Amino acid sequence: MRVDYHIEQPIALHAAFDVEGFTVLLGTSGEGKSLLLRAIAGLTPARGEPFDGMDAQHRAVGYLPQGYALFPHLNAWQNVAFALRGSQRRAQAMQLLERVHMAEFAERYPATLSGGQQQRVALARALARRPQLLLLDEPTSALDPVTRDDVIAELIGEVHEFGIPALAVSHDPHLAAVADRLVLMHGRRVIQIGSPAEVYANPVNGAAARLLGHRNVHRGRIEAAKLVWPDGGMAFAIDGRVGADMNVDWTIDPEAIRVVDVRDGLSDVIDASIEVRQVIGRVTQLGLRCGRGRLWVSVPQDKAIPESVALQLPAEAIRWWERDT
Repeated sequence: MRVDYHIEQPIALHAAFDVEGFTVLLGTSGEGKSLLLRAIAGLTPARGEPFDGMDAQHRAVGYLPQGYALFPHLNAWQNVAFALRGSQRRAQAMQLLERVHMAEFAERYPATLSGGQQQRVALARALARRPQLLLLDEPTSALDPVTRDDVIAELIGEVHEFGIPALAVSHDPHLAAVADRLVLMHGRRVIQIGSPAEVYANPVNGAAARLLGHRNVHRGRIEAAKLVWPDGGMAFAIDGRVGADMNVDWTIDPEAIRVVDVRDGLSDVIDASIEVRQVIGRVTQLGLRCGRGRLWVSVPQDKAIPESVALQLPAEAIRWWERDT
């Protein structure tokens, strides 16, 4: 389904992209992501397709607002039945709860349900409208890190099972990573579209890399064919021919940085001190202070880390993008 909306108030925003399967629109707070969902649902004045000019109650949209907005005084089946009409409301609500694996909780009230359970009830209520498009506003915001991955997997599985295109807006890179299609928004405009694999491997600029949760994305300047990192108080060589001096965003993969021993006396190293160690599986993530800046480095757990460390940044591993002043 093609989404193409233009909003003038309360902020100027124009977004156009295709929604395929489970599509995630990723952007920071204040970009207008939730506003776009409200515009598609007919809750905010806007121009665009689909549903242009239709009243909100006539739009074939299932809308899950942030926090799910379940009625606290209604139990699960009553919340779902609120969107239904006719004498068979309870039976239809129970069928929908069965499809999202919540039938056994039909008599429970929202306050007694977990975040993931509330989300499934809200999904059932949204599906009761027989929508052509599902809209999900920050679907992971109410979930704790321990249960988030399981709930996301269930949500995406249910969306695929129902066969309805879904648009989820989020600032959570974990959700973006499991989407069928990923749309990045920065500066209140779409800056990149593609599969998660494509976008994560080739962010279009530094802003995109930061949105995706890439570590080691910094501001710098290219001067005299060297990359100057002001926060780190240093300059180092980069690969490739560079023309005029320019402001840039630059990044390096934590796995590409080499940790060496200061006592080895190597000349092409950066002084650093370890601030934090984070063990993730078989890898240790080191947060290292370099001047006023920080670099993250991934080190296999079976590799010894010297007491006094320095870093080598291979020129071929550094990626940079020109940045607007």
